[in-house]
Amino acid sequence: MDQLTKILNQINSIVWGAPLLILLVGTGVYLTVRLGLLQVFKLPLALKYLFVKEEGEEKAEGDVSSFAALCTALAATIGTGNIVGVATAIKVGGPGALFWMWVAAFFGMATKYAEGLLAVKYRVVDDNGQMSGGPMYYIERGLGQKWLAKLFAFFGIAVACLGIGTFAQINSITQATKVAFNVPVVVSATIITILVALVTLNGIKSISRVAEIIVPFMAIFYIIGSIVILALNANVLPGAIGLVIKSAFTPVAAAGGFLGSTVKMAIQNGVARGVFSNESGLGSAPIAAAAAKTKSCVRQGLISMTGTFIDTIIVCSMTGLVMLITNSWTLELEGAAITNYAYATGLPGASLGKYIVTIGLIFFAFTTIIGWNYYGERCTEYLFGIKGVKVYRYVFIVLVAVGAYLKLDLVWIIADIVNALMAIPNLIGILGLRKEIVSETKNYFKKLSAV
Repeated sequence: MDQLTKILNQINSIVWGAPLLILLVGTGVYLTVRLGLLQVFKLPLALKYLFVKEEGEEKAEGDVSSFAALCTALAATIGTGNIVGVATAIKVGGPGALFWMWVAAFFGMATKYAEGLLAVKYRVVDDNGQMSGGPMYYIERGLGQKWLAKLFAFFGIAVACLGIGTFAQINSITQATKVAFNVPVVVSATIITILVALVTLNGIKSISRVAEIIVPFMAIFYIIGSIVILALNANVLPGAIGLVIKSAFTPVAAAGGFLGSTVKMAIQNGVARGVFSNESGLGSAPIAAAAAKTKSCVRQGLISMTGTFIDTIIVCSMTGLVMLITNSWTLELEGAAITNYAYATGLPGASLGKYIVTIGLIFFAFTTIIGWNYYGERCTEYLFGIKGVKVYRYVFIVLVAVGAYLKLDLVWIIADIVNALMAIPNLIGILGLRKEIVSETKNYFKKLSAV
């Protein structure tokens, strides 16, 4: 097993090397410039669209509301990346990793906007009458590169089954419940697997209904707990933020259980964990966006963009800052245990903080599992047709069940590798369709200003 971990680490260092990081962030930088800092100037409008229905939305093509589509996307993104991923990034890359998560998220908002736009523009109706869309469709129909679209779909299934969708989530849930409530791994794994089966076997409408209820509630619950800790420790908060900025550009010496980090480690872990958390550029969120009932691809792109803002700029930031002000990142802990300690220490009454993290992790990870089940399902339908979907669903459920028994470090390495492989064809598709993205955006806001 140690030899396998070593080999996978070598592969991971190659795929998450400078070329991919430059491609990921570079795509976001390019779109930010071409779209005129859209993620800054149009963010208020995007947030407004979350709560205001589009005129004629009920009659528009699509399977679920725009808000439900966003909740499905957030269900898949707000998960272990916000709790365990942030902890892992800071533990390995130091406090500066949080800064590079912010950078990746800022430019990633432009990328996420482009993904949502293209998803609606190039979506199709499948044989079951459901909307299908995402990178495989805009790569095939927009770029005319069917082989690249198939490659994306294959990697999408791999991420759903071997990466974000199964192993990382169920592993984190079972470990967290074991530490916090002393629940045996086999018990929590069995319960989660049964719940996943009950929700996912009924398709997108069932998934979106669950996501609409759980995601807003849990996000607010977790954010309020974080705000209370930050408010109680307001005197040390400026120092924590200063440490984040300083550590982003200078090496951090070893301290306690922290082994020290270089600037390169901070950048690599910050960007990689940021992408794992918000999935900007990965190509997953547009699969959910394509199901939205909407007449405008730009409007859905703006709504999709808010997902990265909520996920990383808000939720991940709070997790990271709580870790820093409680110094949990310097202890001999890993994964969810770091965040558990931070919240247990930061809130009055150790059990309260522990419950916030554990309950938050359970619900976030569960919704990520069901969200990614849908992503993998759409990729399966694209490659193998509707007949392949039923087989995929059962395979996915089995993988959820066995994922609880894998080693944590192995889980995250596998997840990182398949994430990178999925991102590459998607980013090629976005850059290849850059003119369409800019043209649709300009036309939409020109019409909007004329109203």
